[in-house]
Amino acid sequence: MRGVRGAITVEANTADAIYAGTRRLLEAVIATNGIDEEEVASVFFTATPDLNAAFPAKAARDLGWHRTALIGAQEMDVPNGIPLCIRVLIHWNTDKSLDDIQHVYMGGALALRPDLYPDNKIVLDGGDQT
Repeated sequence: MRGVRGAITVEANTADAIYAGTRRLLEAVIATNGIDEEEVASVFFTATPDLNAAFPAKAARDLGWHRTALIGAQEMDVPNGIPLCIRVLIHWNTDKSLDDIQHVYMGGALALRPDLYPDNKIVLDGGDQT
């Protein structure tokens, strides 16, 4: 089993922004790593305290993940933390090595893992960069 991480910042504390951002993040993590729901043990979502308009896990259900165990929690309210941030940890049953796992950070969440994106850019779906 491996843990696959990702994070994204959203524009506002609205259900639409939370669902759209979480969906965008999940789609990128799934596509980048070739994850199939059948191989997923569980998914853990967190959101910063300034995001409470909706549950990010609903985006996974909307993607069709109906059998996977999902749970959400509030991220710690750390001073000077990244605002409006959704994080995900997917527990994935895979034979891939740690070096083959690709964690995905988008938007303002790039600051969480500058070691993964030394030039502070990630290619997103559609070829856009942020």
